[in-house]
Amino acid sequence: MARADSDLFDRLEQFYDALPRPWARIEEIGSLVLFVREGEGWPYYARPRLGAPAPTTGDLLDVRRRQRDLGVPETLEWVHETTPDLLAVARSAGLDALLAPLLRLDPQALVPDLPVPGGEIRTLDPAGAGFAADLSASRAVAQLAFAAPAYRSALESAEKTLLIEGAGPSERDATAGLGLSDEVIRHTRLTLDSGDYETVVVEADGEGIVATGTSMRVGEVAEIAGVATLPTARGRGYASQLTATLARRLLDRGVHLIFLSAGDDDVARLYTRVGFRRIGTACVAEPAALPL
Repeated sequence: MARADSDLFDRLEQFYDALPRPWARIEEIGSLVLFVREGEGWPYYARPRLGAPAPTTGDLLDVRRRQRDLGVPETLEWVHETTPDLLAVARSAGLDALLAPLLRLDPQALVPDLPVPGGEIRTLDPAGAGFAADLSASRAVAQLAFAAPAYRSALESAEKTLLIEGAGPSERDATAGLGLSDEVIRHTRLTLDSGDYETVVVEADGEGIVATGTSMRVGEVAEIAGVATLPTARGRGYASQLTATLARRLLDRGVHLIFLSAGDDDVARLYTRVGFRRIGTACVAEPAALPL
């Protein structure tokens, strides 16, 4: 890698290492670091340890064993350009890897903020009286959206596709009605109150919350993640405008490096229209599925 590229990926590695630390217990296992969430919430993962040699198959088997002991998902994340040999090692340790396009914002190419057709963008307010309901609705939107990717393989079940991709406000409300625990709500309030996290939603006229997205910042580096649109509300440009809004707010706060990862090349092309440019590949590995 050229020096400029090396500096970029070094900054990304420092971000990935720092982001979970206020909210997690740290366990170093060989050349890997395992982040273990304290309390309820979305579980963390293992990553290559900063400054350590490339992880070995033994390191991965050890961390998978520890994750099973803890009852957490056996997930490993890394950036391919930083640790290029890890993909083969992960596969040798019984993991399948999602290769997600990694994109960086070009501030000069960021699209302007535009009115949202048929709705408005608003920020979730952790001090607001309706915060718990808003959070439940936004989490439900994400759950339904990620269960029905906008682009899916033709080999996937057509029956399942039809059921999930038809999800709309009624399915969101049913999912949100299951509720979130007091601990999850308390923890989310803490993260939003820190000022380093922000969640914005699109509230469509007569439909309620139909899209959501979050930014996470460490110093002058930030990631945009969890951008999701309710399946029945797709095609209105909500995800693009949410992403642009989050990016502009980060720039206004002095963030110099804004990045995200896309589920596949088709989704990545949508982000390039907002102003992002591909810089590499983010890898997420989990245990390989057993053949049917």
